[in-house]
Amino acid sequence: MAQPPAFLLLYTYVEDILERRAPHREEHLARIAAEREAGHLLVAGAIGDPPSGAAIGLRDVSRDYVERFVAGDPYVTAGLVTGWRIEPWAVV
Repeated sequence: MAQPPAFLLLYTYVEDILERRAPHREEHLARIAAEREAGHLLVAGAIGDPPSGAAIGLRDVSRDYVERFVAGDPYVTAGLVTGWRIEPWAVV
C-alpha cells in the first residue's frame, strides 16, 4: 500500500537566529502546533547547536500547501530564514 504524500521542509537560518527570533517565536510555534492538531506534522525542530536551520516534516499535504506554509511563516517573513527547500519524503 502506498504511503500518503509527505514533504520535508528544510530551512537555513541567519547566524544570529537565537538573538533575533524572540519576537516571532510564539507565532512560529503556533503555526507548527496547528499543523500537529490538523494531523499533518510528522517532525519539527532546529538543526545544530547553535541552530543553523530547521526541518519540518508534513504529511497528507501538497507541495503547494507546504509553499503556503513557508510564505506565511513569521521566521520567513521576518528574514530569519536565508534559504529553504522542499523535498518529497519517503517516510518508512
